[in-house]
Amino acid sequence: MRNISLIETHQAGGKFWESNDSLKDQGSAGEMKAMVVFPEEKETTIRGFGGAFTEAAAHTYKNLEEEAGKRLISDLFGTEGLRYNIGRIHMNSCDFALGNYTYIEEGDKTLDTFNIEHDEKEIIPMIREAEKELGKPLVLLMAPWSPPPFMKTNGEMNHGGKLKEEYKDLWAEYYVRFIQEYKKRGIDISFTSVQNEPNATQTWDSCRYDTDEEAEFAIDHLAPAMRKAGLSEDVKILVWDHNKEIAYDRFKGIMEREGADESIFGCAVHWYTGDHFENLQLIKKHFPTKEIFFTEGCVEYSRFSADGDIYNAEMYAHQMLGNLKNGCSAIFDWNLIVDYLGGPNHVGNYCDAPLKANEAGDDYEKKLSYYYIGHFSRYIKEGARLVWSSCYTDKIHNVAFVNPDGERVIVLLNETEEDLPVTVREGESSVDLEIKSHSIQTLKYYA
Repeated sequence: MRNISLIETHQAGGKFWESNDSLKDQGSAGEMKAMVVFPEEKETTIRGFGGAFTEAAAHTYKNLEEEAGKRLISDLFGTEGLRYNIGRIHMNSCDFALGNYTYIEEGDKTLDTFNIEHDEKEIIPMIREAEKELGKPLVLLMAPWSPPPFMKTNGEMNHGGKLKEEYKDLWAEYYVRFIQEYKKRGIDISFTSVQNEPNATQTWDSCRYDTDEEAEFAIDHLAPAMRKAGLSEDVKILVWDHNKEIAYDRFKGIMEREGADESIFGCAVHWYTGDHFENLQLIKKHFPTKEIFFTEGCVEYSRFSADGDIYNAEMYAHQMLGNLKNGCSAIFDWNLIVDYLGGPNHVGNYCDAPLKANEAGDDYEKKLSYYYIGHFSRYIKEGARLVWSSCYTDKIHNVAFVNPDGERVIVLLNETEEDLPVTVREGESSVDLEIKSHSIQTLKYYA
């Protein structure tokens, strides 16, 4: 091993991304307390890390003081920050918006009134500032929460309902128009999912599809609309975009439909019903050419707010590590920033986020989860390959990658109450580490 560097975050020890570059290769190690890396066993190629440009995030960003706004963009997309390179946007409103909205006048069956002026106020400016900081275009994923009310069986954007049969082609054309309008403004959208959380009736913007309905819309309506508009090579379609516990069953059901293989790029998942990493394994096993994106996760106040920063941070790291180790090629956090209440949210569905504005709204704080996310997003580069690793104990959660330049990146998470020793070994090289209780480490080195 050479150029060994260890980055540690240990809240109790006052360490946040603290770097130690003095470690040396200790040569061949014994068999005890080892984590073994197999860099030749390469699997998933990583596209990157990012978060969602919700209206809530963009509105909160716009209200920051000028200096704080610049610092926020740097903290998210800059080389000294999280180094995000991907982002998620919503077509029409979502719960983390200031209210329900669409891009057409209600009842417009020709899309003659289609206009994304709403997004030009706050969302698009934030995207542009992010791309300026990044120095290249973001890789953007789009998702709708609900069609316009007249296209739905319940006549409103909220509380579920379904897409009416007679509007399937019009709704598919709506995706095309949205993508085209963004492109006119110099912003490319590379991926779209069919529907955010199609298995849930929410008090906010939502629309339900069962397996057959989602498959039929994606394959018979959305994919042909993309092809007709010349977008099929540039914009890929993902399905499901919901929790992992039935992700394999849902994806399998969609992929069994004729025309699915050429129309569907992959599966999108969320974390709100727990780990279920085995479902990701099954998708990769049976559909090895398809990709899995983790497209949304946050700490909901209704479930987790009382457990403190360390629990929230470990939840992020545990999920990111498990999702990456089991086949996800992209990781999207939810809101890039929220206000001090955990919004704004037009139905009061408040959530935490790694960056949170103060009560005055002119500045923000970094939560511990921000630093835990950085142990992945700062060091696992676009194009990195997941590689196999094994560890002497399941108390140390671990995942290993090889960056495009050959650098090894290993993330080690300790959620226990005890300090844990580990010897990271590759071939005849090794380095001894101690992972403090409730801490996270990233080890980097070259062979």
